[in-house]
Amino acid sequence: MTAGYSGTPLAKKLNLRDGLRVWFDGMPESVQDEIGEYALELIFVAGPEEGPDASHIFVTERAAMEPKLAALREHMARDGHVWVSWPKKASNVRTDITEDTIREVCLPMGLVDTKVCAVDEVWSGLKLVIRKELR
Repeated sequence: MTAGYSGTPLAKKLNLRDGLRVWFDGMPESVQDEIGEYALELIFVAGPEEGPDASHIFVTERAAMEPKLAALREHMARDGHVWVSWPKKASNVRTDITEDTIREVCLPMGLVDTKVCAVDEVWSGLKLVIRKELR
């Protein structure tokens, strides 16, 4: 199964590959199932404090997003990444988050965005990495 309109499998769009230490928070079951179809050997960690290589958080409120991003920034692998997904406007899911809101929060933390993608019909995702000079 492919995500969005590109025909690219979701796991590939999200830069997931065998052996990555991952942490997913709030990920809808349908998204988990789609990633599972790619049959990757991922190592799941319990939380940000375990230093994941790749994380993906699904958020609808800025107040909930900020502490999660702060914890991820503190513990994520230097060459790791985190995806932040928020509801698309067309989804009619109540949210106070936009792509710009994520940037307002992440840039002062030393995180920069490198990619955006359609995760599914409801969620958009923004990929964040540690600013190059801070790695």
